[in-house]
Amino acid sequence: MADRRQVLRMGAVAAAAPALGTAVAPAVAQAHGRDTRTTEVFGHRGASGYRPEHTLASYELAARLGADYLEPDLVATKDHVLVCRHEPEIGGTTDVATRPEFAGRKKTVLLDGVSVTGWFTEDFTLAELKTLRAVERLPAVRQHNTLYDGRFEVPTFAELLALRAKLSEELDRDLGVIPETKHPTYFRRLGLELETPLLRSLDRAGLNRRGARVWIQSFEAANLKAIRSRARVNLVFLTSAAGSPFNDPKTYAEYLTPAGLKELSQYVDGIGPDKSQVIPRNADATLGTPTSLVRDAHAAGLEVIPYTFRAENQFLPADYRVGTDPNAYGRAIDEQITYLKTGIDGLFTDQPDIGVLARKLR
Repeated sequence: MADRRQVLRMGAVAAAAPALGTAVAPAVAQAHGRDTRTTEVFGHRGASGYRPEHTLASYELAARLGADYLEPDLVATKDHVLVCRHEPEIGGTTDVATRPEFAGRKKTVLLDGVSVTGWFTEDFTLAELKTLRAVERLPAVRQHNTLYDGRFEVPTFAELLALRAKLSEELDRDLGVIPETKHPTYFRRLGLELETPLLRSLDRAGLNRRGARVWIQSFEAANLKAIRSRARVNLVFLTSAAGSPFNDPKTYAEYLTPAGLKELSQYVDGIGPDKSQVIPRNADATLGTPTSLVRDAHAAGLEVIPYTFRAENQFLPADYRVGTDPNAYGRAIDEQITYLKTGIDGLFTDQPDIGVLARKLR
């Protein structure tokens, strides 16, 4: 869930590892307000450290590893069905590039000001997407996850909600869901706006109500403002360590000033900052001193759920790395404990079991 333009320009990397435990504390969330009784673990794209991201297998594993919330990124198909993919471009997350019948659909688009070449969900009906199979987006890093290439479909949001209900009953705990609207301006310009089908799906699942364990997230403040009057669930504004929301004159840094947070609190219930905005790194890449962001956000009545916590050395501060292999696991538990001590309300992690254990040990 990094800044989308950074993802498009540079990509991201992460790896897989064995589970550390499944114990989980009771999780509590309240719409339109903070509840500080627990810190919640958000399964980032499911358990994407262990299975190809945004597959039902990844979401199910996240739940079984103790995640309190499952996070799908939502994009639209040609026939206006919401599916779970990190981006509308699916060349790196499905086997579409190997399918000769779809070779002619490869194109270049301007996605939030960035030129991107590949295959895009808006050019496929749901039936066509269902013929594809998911692959690991970062095979050089998460080589273990490539074992599952070609095994799983691209799920719809409705299928995820059905899985959430099934697992909630089986595990005897109310699993939350935190969908992100990806590139809402882009899809709106295509006539495939994301907000209405998202709310319709929540309505059908009985989840668009106050007190439901649901957050809706976006990197764009404008669509959160627009959805506020129709959404009875929590809203969270995602921020990047640099830049501004697409087509927005205000920078993310301006949104996170005390005045900006007070304004945000009029239409959102929380913020999802880059973790470096909570604790930045020093010039030597070691972990620095916490900023005032958590305190300032709480003063404005907002919850703070930073992203993204990963176990691999290359994602950790220099003083939390172990050895020289960038893909080997470092001191991820200790890093998360350090962040939890700042008073954050939750965290997004690719390895939910690590988040659960860090919460227990803090």
